[in-house]
Amino acid sequence: MPETPPEPWEYSLYIPNDLRAVTVSRRTLRLILTMHGLIRLVDVAELLATELVSNAVRHTKGPAALRVCWVPPGTLRIGAWDADPEPPAPPTPLERADEEGRGLALVQACSEVWGWHPLSRLGNRGKYVWCELAAA
Repeated sequence: MPETPPEPWEYSLYIPNDLRAVTVSRRTLRLILTMHGLIRLVDVAELLATELVSNAVRHTKGPAALRVCWVPPGTLRIGAWDADPEPPAPPTPLERADEEGRGLALVQACSEVWGWHPLSRLGNRGKYVWCELAAA
């Protein structure tokens, strides 16, 4: 089994407001993690990225982005930016969530920690929703 990457790294993938971008994001994430020797995180990371990116694309009108960061010694942070400054709706407990309301509940259940914060740059507003996975 390959060792975890010793140095920090970060990738950003800017995507249009198009549901096909979810698949592109998921496949790009798989490639990134495989190339960095983190194949053991791929399945959960793909699920989390899919939920974050699909929320960004479905619930906003503008562009979005997927951001993936490795923080040694063993934390993978996955996040999605979108142009809507409104906070995400609180997660519905999984036992009560339907197909449309389970995204953040899955993120909460499958990650060590998650959160969001508003963003503002050059007059543009938006938010960043993120989660972290431990590589252990």
